[in-house]
Amino acid sequence: MTTWLNASPMQFRIIDGLSIRFAESEDRDDHALLLSPWPESLLAFEPTWSRLAEHTHVVAIDLPGFGHSERRDALLSPRAMGEFVIRVAETFGLENPHVVGPDVGTGASLFAAALYPGRLRSLVVGSGGAAFPLQLGGVLKDWVEAPDLEGYRSADPRQIVAGALTDIEWYELPDVVREDYLSSYQGDRFVESMRYVRTYPTDLPDLADLLPEIQTPVQIIAGMRDPAVPPVNGEFLHERLPNSKLDIIDAGHFTWEDAEEEYAALVTSWWARRIGGSTVISESYLPLRVEPGLNGPQPSRPSISL
Repeated sequence: MTTWLNASPMQFRIIDGLSIRFAESEDRDDHALLLSPWPESLLAFEPTWSRLAEHTHVVAIDLPGFGHSERRDALLSPRAMGEFVIRVAETFGLENPHVVGPDVGTGASLFAAALYPGRLRSLVVGSGGAAFPLQLGGVLKDWVEAPDLEGYRSADPRQIVAGALTDIEWYELPDVVREDYLSSYQGDRFVESMRYVRTYPTDLPDLADLLPEIQTPVQIIAGMRDPAVPPVNGEFLHERLPNSKLDIIDAGHFTWEDAEEEYAALVTSWWARRIGGSTVISESYLPLRVEPGLNGPQPSRPSISL
């Protein structure tokens, strides 16, 4: 943690009138934009940062209303956040970047790719609501389906976030990271951030209609035992996106922390297949796909290799 923060200290930058927290690695020829998961922050990428930044210029941000970035209520939906992702790329001068958007970043990344064809080089998504009709579980399902937010306003947001973090199975959160997550959603910040996922019933049907039109290559990473966002969400995307690869890995919801080595390997190998801004097609490329309830890996449909 200390090494990462010394090399890439967290800073704030005004983007579209909002104070947005970010961290940035050394400049390189290739660029990637990392979007914070919920209810965490950009520090969720701490376990994978050194691998991701080894050959790529990486910019990680706390999305508006998440982590320690300023909120704008109008941005609290996947479609609106997708528009903001493009503004972030423009602000940092990221020409044709990769985007890594786990969790709440999934819908935003896909909307960005759909609304701005060719602007993004590739996506890595997963662990975020995508299927419609909705396929959610645990407290996330409760948060989305609650009649209103009033019952949550009197709750202690630190306890809510701490409860969500108990789904981290193996990774031991450093104290400074845990406190960053907890402090990110103090006051009304957690209950207001819930507005984002509560737009899933209206935004996800629109996204489903757009998925077959997205030509941007998409790597989907899902946790086999995810109690909040079951792997069926990743399968839903894989079946509809024309250029996608699905990996269901041995983890719960927090794949980027609990399976950090495999997560980083999947992301960096996905990036490496994107050569000179063009897509390299391999007729023989048949990735292995592991699904719950199946005995061992099963081959998926052929997909592009980037």
